[in-house]
Amino acid sequence: MSNTTLTIGDHLRDWRQRRRMSQMDLALEADISTRHLSFLETGRSQPSREMVLHLADRLDIPLRERNILLVAAGYAPVYSQRPLDDPALQAARQAIDLVLKGHEPYPALAVDRHWSLVAANGALMPLVGAVDPVLLKPPVNVLRLSLHPGGLAPRIANFSEWRDHILARLHHQVEMTADAVLMKLMDELRAYPAPAGTSRTPHPRQDYAGVLVPLRLRSEEGELTLFSTTTVFGTPVDVTLSELAIEAFFPADPETAAILRKSAEAGL
Repeated sequence: MSNTTLTIGDHLRDWRQRRRMSQMDLALEADISTRHLSFLETGRSQPSREMVLHLADRLDIPLRERNILLVAAGYAPVYSQRPLDDPALQAARQAIDLVLKGHEPYPALAVDRHWSLVAANGALMPLVGAVDPVLLKPPVNVLRLSLHPGGLAPRIANFSEWRDHILARLHHQVEMTADAVLMKLMDELRAYPAPAGTSRTPHPRQDYAGVLVPLRLRSEEGELTLFSTTTVFGTPVDVTLSELAIEAFFPADPETAAILRKSAEAGL
């Protein structure tokens, strides 16, 4: 069913089940009776605006979906959704640019909820190299660019490991958001063939074994070994900001750090 045909009770029940919580689990978490929650889900009781927001918070529902719940319950949305170039988000955009620039000579990028590229620093594009130009037409999807046969896939030395990591992360995101676009993207990525000669034998790891999954990327200067961190806004009340993330890559060994510094100094 579409969002327009779902009642507030349907939404609450679907999100509770998605979070693998029983009515008792959610009732205890929200400090309400199981009976009251049951009435809300079946439509025998109508939740107040405050109750909708309270339950959405306990279910960790994304801000975009909280607006949908409010509308389904007969209330106006409370979370704004502005484009990133809106004057009200100027400070946030400046913060993103500052973080990206400050991370050089290491690559960093900002993406939206569908992994479309929002911004990147000067260290990223030299790593992309020769890829299918179609993949670089806006909006650039960085997961598609990473795993597509015409993208970075042939240059990823540990492709199977990296692919598994990307798909597991995307699957978790789908579980958290129930986003149909991400579901479609996951099916697309799963269908991509592995580059010729790809082996599922794990590559020997260094002291980051068991801590993180590295990206091992072949380049003209040598093989780069990188790991990434994710930064999000801590207390967003705007849908756009809540869905932005900064992916910052760090060198996992001295050789990679030296190559990246040399490339930055040469202006490559």
